[in-house]
Amino acid sequence: MSKGEITALMRVEAAVARCLLGAFLKMGPVKASNFAGRVTRFVGPLLPVSKVADRNLQIAIPSLTRPQRKQIVKGVWENLGRTVGELPHLSRLQENTPSGPGFEVQGADHLEEQARRGGSVLFVSGHIGNWEMLPPGVARHGAPFASFYRAAGNPLIDDMIRKLRDAAMAPTPMPLFAKGARGAREALVYVAKGGRLGMLVDQKMNDGVEARFFGQPAMTAPALAAMALRYRCPVIPGYVERLGPARLRIVVEPPMTLPDTGDKQQDLETLVQMVNDRLESWIRRKPESWLWLHRRWPKALYR
Repeated sequence: MSKGEITALMRVEAAVARCLLGAFLKMGPVKASNFAGRVTRFVGPLLPVSKVADRNLQIAIPSLTRPQRKQIVKGVWENLGRTVGELPHLSRLQENTPSGPGFEVQGADHLEEQARRGGSVLFVSGHIGNWEMLPPGVARHGAPFASFYRAAGNPLIDDMIRKLRDAAMAPTPMPLFAKGARGAREALVYVAKGGRLGMLVDQKMNDGVEARFFGQPAMTAPALAAMALRYRCPVIPGYVERLGPARLRIVVEPPMTLPDTGDKQQDLETLVQMVNDRLESWIRRKPESWLWLHRRWPKALYR
């Protein structure tokens, strides 16, 4: 969208967003996280999309009672608010602080080994905890990676978010590939040339590969599995655990063992399922840390 197509409403939205980000910055990381988390914890459950989250929980974890689901939905909104409040501070968070704001990396040796080895590598995660901390946290251990990126509908707000992400990755901002066919082609070339790429693979697909997720069929993007099998490059799983306001732990797990049966389609489906299983295991540990707000399963389950 060109500047001439930016509407008055977009300018108003951008002005509000700029004020909020500026306020969060002045508050400091802890106060910004607490304030944004409290607001979204109160407002979020009142929004219609929270009914989707409640239904998702019924589908995925049917043993939960209604009060338990309500508490998880509140926690989902609180985590989302904290993630937004912390966004302007990611570039300033220090590693291994004794208390207060900061982050730590569990399994950093897997990152450092890949940095020494060089070559293509795929990082896989989901919208868990403050997922925005993954790229800068991993980069500080010598393994910065490119990412797929869904642009915000308002280009002015999109520009703000990109600048914050670039600041967190300084001094070496990494490529961002737009979601879609063109971005997928560009990412494929990037990985083929030895690049590192991170992907969040927990969102709904209308097509793709059908795999199980919390025991239910879920169309799942096959791109990560296809690239990993094509180039036989390591797939490193990891996620972000929230320890407190603006205090985060990046959990990096050992590279996954890639299937190699000689049947390409079977190997693809196996690896897709392996990734879904890993995501599910993380989410079950702390359900409120995942973004339950989108329709992850087939339409029939929501009727």
